[in-house]
Amino acid sequence: MEPLKYVYSPAFIDSLIAFLKKVHPSLNKKAFAAAVFDAEWDNRELKQRMKHLAHVLHQQLHQAYAKDIETIIALVHLLKADRDNHQSFEYLFLAEYVEIYGQHDVVLSMKAIEEITQYTSCEFAIRPFLIKHPEKVMKYMLKWSKHKHASVRRFSSEGCRPRLPWGMALPAFKKDPSLILPVLENLKTDESLYVRKSVANNLNDIAKDNPEVVIDLIKKWQGVSPYTDWIIKHGARTLLKKAHAEVLGLFGLQTTLACTVSNLTLIKNKIKIGDTLSFAFDLDTGSKADAKLRIEFAVYYVKAGGKPSRKLFKITENTYQKGKRVSFNKKLSFKDLTTRKHYAGKHTIAIVVNGNELIASDFHLLG
Repeated sequence: MEPLKYVYSPAFIDSLIAFLKKVHPSLNKKAFAAAVFDAEWDNRELKQRMKHLAHVLHQQLHQAYAKDIETIIALVHLLKADRDNHQSFEYLFLAEYVEIYGQHDVVLSMKAIEEITQYTSCEFAIRPFLIKHPEKVMKYMLKWSKHKHASVRRFSSEGCRPRLPWGMALPAFKKDPSLILPVLENLKTDESLYVRKSVANNLNDIAKDNPEVVIDLIKKWQGVSPYTDWIIKHGARTLLKKAHAEVLGLFGLQTTLACTVSNLTLIKNKIKIGDTLSFAFDLDTGSKADAKLRIEFAVYYVKAGGKPSRKLFKITENTYQKGKRVSFNKKLSFKDLTTRKHYAGKHTIAIVVNGNELIASDFHLLG
């Protein structure tokens, strides 16, 4: 697969220059291209190329933040209006420009972010502003939570997630998420699934540091609408994985079980890195009453230092009739990923029902 940095191809830069020329007629096209493709261009990775493009914008436009923002907003409007231009990821450097050069002017930067985020993401660029001016910036986020554009509403949640993946952490919000809650309140019944997913992810972030806040919201939102029911269930996933007794109970999952799991069978007990592990097991429900069961499997991965690390995978969640046997067959890949590297050694797989590990078996991963 071609490295992602190559989205910034000569053809893309030519297209960018053509669009810029329309909103800034005095742009020197040759000088802009020369500034982009400098001596270090080939050595830069994706993030470095984005940052470099932001610097080139600063050099080649007006070298005055207010005027540059006018040009950037005009560019965004032009890009949105162009039916043949479906790119948006490549224009993340516009948000990078605001992050780098706009820290001194919060008002103008928020105006720019409101426009840019309707075309490409600003969820990373907003983080330094939230760290420096949390209350001031969160007033904008609260206003944007009622914006007509779904991308802006989604941004009002995604941008203030305390633990946004690959984003700058927000220590103050991890300690006290109270400024976030009014934003989520406005979005809890949003018509857009895109927005509701962000609300759930924000709740899941909050739950990692302030579980009691999320538990209170679950109690408050449960039953308000199908939208809120989905949000709180998805937002409570970390608490459910940790088998938090109160949270399990709120979703009708009892930690005291009458069911049993048997016949855990691994097709092979020795596999190589890159192979797939196949396994099967039987679930026998109790004889007294139907039961709502959350069925998962845990893998104790060997880490680089040799110690095990537990990761939980959901299989299903259903209500099962009493006195029934249900058989399951599952597969798990041990191919290395960018997010997970595998190490040779003894691993363990366990079947988990409503947070209870009921049966386990070892297998060996060979290098």
